[in-house]
Amino acid sequence: MPSNETNPATKKRGFGSMDPERQRQIARQGGKAAHERGSAHEFTSDEARAAGRKGGVAVSANRAHMAEIGRRGGEARGAGHRRRMEEARRQSEGKLKAAQPVDGEASIHEDEEAPPKTEPERATQEGESHRRAS
Repeated sequence: MPSNETNPATKKRGFGSMDPERQRQIARQGGKAAHERGSAHEFTSDEARAAGRKGGVAVSANRAHMAEIGRRGGEARGAGHRRRMEEARRQSEGKLKAAQPVDGEASIHEDEEAPPKTEPERATQEGESHRRAS
């Protein structure tokens, strides 16, 4: 039997070839009718939990599938880490470039030293300032 793509006479037939909005409209009517008849099933939270557990057990039994999922997760996590590190590197380079004077321009605080970063550096600097004042 030829497919819809090769047989133009059947191209415009069937539920799948309908406009998506028309498909939703028909499906909605079917759902309403089932509820009115009382044949529609609504899961309780306990039934839904049991169904989810059953599906999870079935999926996790396939070790190759689980290994592939884990591999993809690890790759995605590693890619995110690399992206964050690259962004941090770019930001720090941008801050360094912004802090450097442009050629021919003097720094605003050329005579000032950079503030000490560690406690020992601060202590050393304070000791020098006391000696200078004396």
